[in-house]
Amino acid sequence: MKSGTIITLGRQCGCGGHEIGKKLAERLGIAFYDKELLQLAVKNSGIAPENFEAYDEVPTNSLLYYLSIGNYGTAGVQYETPIHQKVFLAQFETIQKLADEGQSCVILGRCADYALSQRNRVINVFLRADPRERAKRLMEKHDLTEKKAADLMVKTDKRRASYHNFYASTRWGSADSYDLIVDSLKTGIDNTVELIAAYTKMRFPE
Repeated sequence: MKSGTIITLGRQCGCGGHEIGKKLAERLGIAFYDKELLQLAVKNSGIAPENFEAYDEVPTNSLLYYLSIGNYGTAGVQYETPIHQKVFLAQFETIQKLADEGQSCVILGRCADYALSQRNRVINVFLRADPRERAKRLMEKHDLTEKKAADLMVKTDKRRASYHNFYASTRWGSADSYDLIVDSLKTGIDNTVELIAAYTKMRFPE
């Protein structure tokens, strides 16, 4: 695989995104960033860590956002950038910095595909699966009832889609937004890792 290649992973809840991302990074011998990206962003930005935990991949109400940064009702007054926007920008700049440094890595979520949209050595992957299979996996992994697993899945997907679609110019889960879309539960976790690794090496060989 060519040095400086970054793989971004979007995922539906219950598809095994974290496990696949971590195993893929180990398979390719490169870094993996999920929560680790927040730690880097904290270090680079100076923003309090608790803010990153609170606003990590959390959607923003677009009306409230534009009201907060606009000049509505009070002439000459400009409002400070809201903290959720600062958190997003800190993560965005951290992702850009990884690319600037020529680091090869796997990044899970956090609009990484959008942050790297002007870069050449990037592969954008989306992981999906049948809702029933995803709910079953969540039930087994987290010891949840069927209803709680379904609720978690729906709420998490809605949150991730809203976050991505607010900040990015691409659509979360849309075929036009990714290089590769994989049904990770039909393929299986380990085979999905091998599939993405093989695709990456074909796209960016040594």
